[in-house]
Amino acid sequence: MRQTLTLSLVLFSLLLSAAQADDSFPLRPLFPGVTTIELNTLHEQRDNMLIVDVRSDYEYQTLHIKGALHIPADESEFIENLRDLRENDSRTLVFYCNGHSCRKSYEASVRANQAGIHNHLTFDAGVFDWAKAYPQEAVLLGQALSDGSRLIGQEKQQQHMLEPEAFATRARHRDSIVLDIRDNSQKDGINLFPMRQHSVALDNERLASFVHQAKNEGKTLLIYDAVGRQVSWLQYFLEAEGLKDYYFMRGGAREFLAFR
Repeated sequence: MRQTLTLSLVLFSLLLSAAQADDSFPLRPLFPGVTTIELNTLHEQRDNMLIVDVRSDYEYQTLHIKGALHIPADESEFIENLRDLRENDSRTLVFYCNGHSCRKSYEASVRANQAGIHNHLTFDAGVFDWAKAYPQEAVLLGQALSDGSRLIGQEKQQQHMLEPEAFATRARHRDSIVLDIRDNSQKDGINLFPMRQHSVALDNERLASFVHQAKNEGKTLLIYDAVGRQVSWLQYFLEAEGLKDYYFMRGGAREFLAFR
């Protein structure tokens, strides 16, 4: 009886561990045909693989795996670019994006299969897990990350987030500079703060003048995007520029418009 109970407890523990492991990668069940590779394995075998970053250009320029190729999955030439790459190199392709809940790396694998491009894996732990584990093999704003403590955590992000109403109140003050970093496809012709805001592309060179203006004039920089996700990448640039007085709108324009 005691042996049966012990065996049951062991089996329960194994099942619980498996469930917890699945929970840490919630999208895996949605992509059963995608073969994944674990963090340590990728690091050990990285020289024998072609690591492909499938995110946006801004995300890649902010933080990426050292030596990773950049082939955005959102671009129409994605499959064509993969085919060109495969013609010159037969190594295993490894797709990655931001992390455990990012779909792009899975979708890249699915699309590659559909196009008849094989010998590829998905690194679904993503760039942040890699940068934390191997900061010397990660690139932040064009320089080696070296120290994982330079990654911005949720607490730091939350310190610079304002609820839409609080953001709108601050936006009306003359001591604020308001930036809308949405692209044209996200705006639907709607400017949240007409006569007060500047529309500027998510590009560090174009944003630099507003950062310098805020610092020189002692003004607060207020920035919003479409849904509150892109600003987390912009924060690395603002911190690198030494800007302290800046805030983002939680949930972006979508959250603001939902309560108007």
